[in-house]
Amino acid sequence: MYICLEGIDGSGKSTQIELLLKWLDNCGIDVLMVFEPTESPAGKLIREMLQNPNATKTNFQNTLALLFAADRIILMDKIEAAEKEGKLVISDRCFYSSMVYQNDGDWISTINKFAKRPDLVLLLDIDPETAISRCEGKDSFEDIDFLIKIRERYLEIADKQGFMVVNAKNGLNKVHDDIKRVVARKLGMCI
Repeated sequence: MYICLEGIDGSGKSTQIELLLKWLDNCGIDVLMVFEPTESPAGKLIREMLQNPNATKTNFQNTLALLFAADRIILMDKIEAAEKEGKLVISDRCFYSSMVYQNDGDWISTINKFAKRPDLVLLLDIDPETAISRCEGKDSFEDIDFLIKIRERYLEIADKQGFMVVNAKNGLNKVHDDIKRVVARKLGMCI
């Protein structure tokens, strides 16, 4: 099974994934954790480009979309191999990040047609003001106006795709409990 946590910068994905991994490990579930961008050459180039002040501009976004699609294809082998071994795959971001950040649904779908879609997507939803206060100011995406648009796109896609939306402004433990409940239900576990 392939599970992805999505959300705007500062929504708490990394923290919640760490807690989720610990919980799953305590439950005896073998897990592979992946993230986008990866550590592949394409992923490293993406990380470098995200530091550019023009990273939110249209032409830059189109370039990033192509790079993310390439990076995602490289990641597919790792995800598919883990699933064949019976591992649960947890991802920090996936295809849907491109759908909201690069925002051209048809084109994004086309260039990502070989990318595996997660079996479960959890959207950590938070208001951009709170998210910005949590960010470290590392890249151009940590801009309030930009994050407002991104959050709106995430909520639209979540509604259309049936994502589980988790209120990420709740306390750390409450958010973790909400995530555990959804994941346990999907895996047929009791918590």
